[in-house]
Amino acid sequence: MSAMSGPTGRGPVGAGGRSGGSKFRDKAVDPVRAVARDVLRAVRERDAYANLLLPALLRERGISGRDAALATELTYGTARAQGTLDAVIAAAAGRPIAEIDSSLLDVLRLGAYQLLRTRIGAHAAVSTSVDLVRAEAGQGLAGFVNAVLRKISQRDEDLWVEELAPSIVDDPVGNLAFTYAHPRWIAEVFADALDGSVGSLQAALAADDARPPVHLVARPGQITATELALMSGGAEGRLSPYCVYLPGGDPGRLDVVRDGLAGVQDEGSQVVALALTRAPLDGPDGGRWLDLCAGPGGKAALLGSLAELSGAHLDAVEISEHRADLIDSITAGLPVTVVVADGRDPGLAPGYDRVLVDAPCSGLGSLRRRPEARWRRVPGDVDELVPLQRELLTSALRLVRPGGVVVYSTCSPHPAETIGVVDAVCAATGAEQIDARPFVATDGMDFPVPGPGPQVQLWPHLHGTDAMFLAVLRPAPAAPTAHID
Repeated sequence: MSAMSGPTGRGPVGAGGRSGGSKFRDKAVDPVRAVARDVLRAVRERDAYANLLLPALLRERGISGRDAALATELTYGTARAQGTLDAVIAAAAGRPIAEIDSSLLDVLRLGAYQLLRTRIGAHAAVSTSVDLVRAEAGQGLAGFVNAVLRKISQRDEDLWVEELAPSIVDDPVGNLAFTYAHPRWIAEVFADALDGSVGSLQAALAADDARPPVHLVARPGQITATELALMSGGAEGRLSPYCVYLPGGDPGRLDVVRDGLAGVQDEGSQVVALALTRAPLDGPDGGRWLDLCAGPGGKAALLGSLAELSGAHLDAVEISEHRADLIDSITAGLPVTVVVADGRDPGLAPGYDRVLVDAPCSGLGSLRRRPEARWRRVPGDVDELVPLQRELLTSALRLVRPGGVVVYSTCSPHPAETIGVVDAVCAATGAEQIDARPFVATDGMDFPVPGPGPQVQLWPHLHGTDAMFLAVLRPAPAAPTAHID
């Protein structure tokens, strides 16, 4: 039986658990790799979210400092690059991924990531991976992992891409999707949103494939961005006057975050909330604001703080009671009323001055922050979401007063979820779009204006934010009342 065969010579490699007669060694496994493996396993087995589980496990196991940083890089990087890693593993193993036991695959992906996308030495990457398998499954399966990883280590990432990726000449989208570890269909969506530009697509996928910076938001009225930057060691943002870019580390460990003076929020999300407050009204602002899809509460907290400064009040609608409780906690002490209801028919009296519809979406614009999400999503997800998005935007236009404004946003650049929804609802309701770009631009802005308008599409490679979309709508004028003489 070759080193690449399964323990019984048939079926998926590793399907038989411990190989017969294999001996276990008492060598301790590396805790950094162990926590990364455990998160990857939880993501695979029970659809856990890596960005939620990893910080909890690091605290639970007392892993901090440089070790925590390495665990974070290995976990998120491996999850993000899964598709490309799987193609390399399959080629090195000489068999489809489906024929390799899943528990071994977690470790193979972790080892392959270290070999291809980090500066970790080949010996350390291979030996620590082998130790993980040996501790659980014995020497036989450890030998299989050793053989596969050693074969992977014989080439760097560029050479593997050159061998396995589609031709950049014949299939540029497929080549870039493989190179930057994205499912092909998502690369096609990005290409469509970028008007087919191969150069822009490469820049967008590369930015999406990189480790994202942490963005903080200073709570207006409680702390300034300047103060937050000094207290956190970060740098002030470029688009939002409340944003700070954190150079690294766990933001949950910052006193200013634990005390509720600041939160974690992508600058693009901050821009969406600010656009709602900056858009001009026809007539005075009566102070009735609405967040129609408020969970998990980041935009509601920012809007609530701004409402307090301007004497307004925000109603925050959330269909899930659990998420509504989270919003209640985040907005405690602010002029915010949380309403548990379906935003399509929330039972609220019309007449709002400003309404935000941050619609449930595919999340294709925040893939860099949710490393495993790109491999979970399928094209059909978008088809299921579009009708809901249209209904929510239509509901918002019923709730806003004549002369008020509605901001529609998604964390997705998918044309079906963005301009497709806006155009369809405007055609059905008579609502009109307002040029949203002036509500995003700030003095001294040193990067590209976000698109030709009237809507705004932000991109990681252009603006350093998630790929947020926003459009500003004004409802159709009320029909004149007929007078009977």
